[in-house]
Amino acid sequence: MNRHVLSVLVENQSGVLSRVSGLFSRRGYNIDSLSVGETEDPKISRMTIVVKGDDYILEQIKKQLNKLIDVIKIVELSPDQSVFRELALIKVRTSMETRASIIEIVSIFRANIVDVSNETLTVEMTGDESKIEAFISLMDSYGIVEIVRTGLAAIERGNRQIINHKKYEED
Repeated sequence: MNRHVLSVLVENQSGVLSRVSGLFSRRGYNIDSLSVGETEDPKISRMTIVVKGDDYILEQIKKQLNKLIDVIKIVELSPDQSVFRELALIKVRTSMETRASIIEIVSIFRANIVDVSNETLTVEMTGDESKIEAFISLMDSYGIVEIVRTGLAAIERGNRQIINHKKYEED
């Protein structure tokens, strides 16, 4: 099954997220990742939805999303024409013997230590999924206490806008 990243512009109203996630649930489609935030226009929010499926499933998802009144526009983002990033907070078990090597690895990955306790370091990392997975893999040997990930945020490269906000009703 292929991974697809959808950028979905919706009206920024209460209940929109519930209607979109309910649509996936009713149809039996799984959402691998979902992030939502207000755009440069406070009346519009962008949902970045990551799903796995073949072309038929993707087409069905798009058709169902287009039926929702709050959905303005759906664009599938191509990996070679888009920038994908994720934020992760990783809490790693540490001791006085392992702290220096963990800090060195954090530095190599250009991550930040955002919290320190006697037994743990909490690392903040942004990047593509493979970078975060590689870091997590290295930290496994030290002992990962907890991981929190935001889900994928994505934007198309270049200056093309997905939608002209002033006339979105016309598109």
